[in-house]
Amino acid sequence: MFSLSLSAEIRSRFACVDEDPDYGTRLFFDNSGGSLRLKEAIRIKEAIDLLPDCPERQHRRALDFQELIAKGIQDVLGTVFGAGSGKLMVEQSASQAMFQVVAAIMENVGGGNAVTTNVEHPSAYDAVKFYCEKTQRAFRVAAADRDGFVTPQSVAALVDEQTVLVSVIASSNISGNIMDLPGIIRAIRAKNPNVYIITDAVQHMPHGTLDVEALGIDAANFAPYKFFGGRGVGFAYLSPRLARLPHHRLLDKPEDTWILGTPTPSVFASFSAVIDYVCWLGKTCGGQGSRRDLYLSGMHAIEEQERFLLHRLLEGGGEMPGLRHQPKVRVYADTPDLSRRDLIVAMGIEGWDFEALRLAYERAGVVVYERVNSSIYSRRIVEALGLSGALRVSPLHCHTAEDIDRFLAVTAELADAAPPHVLAK
Repeated sequence: MFSLSLSAEIRSRFACVDEDPDYGTRLFFDNSGGSLRLKEAIRIKEAIDLLPDCPERQHRRALDFQELIAKGIQDVLGTVFGAGSGKLMVEQSASQAMFQVVAAIMENVGGGNAVTTNVEHPSAYDAVKFYCEKTQRAFRVAAADRDGFVTPQSVAALVDEQTVLVSVIASSNISGNIMDLPGIIRAIRAKNPNVYIITDAVQHMPHGTLDVEALGIDAANFAPYKFFGGRGVGFAYLSPRLARLPHHRLLDKPEDTWILGTPTPSVFASFSAVIDYVCWLGKTCGGQGSRRDLYLSGMHAIEEQERFLLHRLLEGGGEMPGLRHQPKVRVYADTPDLSRRDLIVAMGIEGWDFEALRLAYERAGVVVYERVNSSIYSRRIVEALGLSGALRVSPLHCHTAEDIDRFLAVTAELADAAPPHVLAK
């Protein structure tokens, strides 16, 4: 648990933690839809975007931009992903990056099938399905268990010598469940050592870490806007063998170049500012060594703080009982091992329709969001968990025990209140 002084310092570095500038005081627990912003990441992006210089020139400002871009690429590949080789893909969104990755593999690698899971984000699930249909391959889907986890056995059972690609999410964007990627990858490689393995890490990266080379992953993507930064860019690591596959590029550039067009210096500098913050936190919490070492220390501190907040959210610890102990409150996909969960909770209250419940929280000054089976982004995933929907609650490490207690108090009031006549399913 962060000290009071460290927590205050952390909160001072984020914008709009306690209030919306137009709508007043609020508790923002919808960080899975877009996280609270690190002030410095937004400040530096704005400052650089004011400058007109092209980074592909040779005057001083252009050379400065080239250094920012090179540092940003190294920060994402080496510091975040732990990669000593491979290439970086930069797209407008992480979803676009996922489609590009799947296209390159499915259109250029021989085989008869591809495998994914029924709890993938649509950008991964739909990309695999689309390119299976386009290239006339079998589309295979591993099912999550009743707790919302995809097991190594369920994935490996669908892999054979004809499998081209396997796509498995790093952690669920609805339940927060962290998949056993090391075990899944070992099981896949035992069946087919040559298969391409990719992971959607968008939800996991603000809460945990990946070492892509240690895992043996061919591609992993994430979105800075869910990782303390801004919208408008998605990053993906590509393994050396994937990077060499045919893809859209200027033909006179090296075959493993995946940045198409003039790079935008501000998006690299902005995310380097996010990494600066995580490294600062790592050093403040006793970390030493390289930038990667400090980053890992900082993310470990975030994991520990968020596990404390998750425990308080589920079990209580102040005057209010946790969600697990409040009458009428349901916690879905509720595995007891918190080390296997990011700071995301799927919940509901008996008698409440999920949309009505979200609106009731908003009236009480709390921002959360419903993930329901009427949404193309949620239907397959919530139904895989045996649900018609859930209210997703996603705080961030800059929140405090007091914030959690406030949420629990509002929840207790809503559970005691007379709900609308439309029942939650």
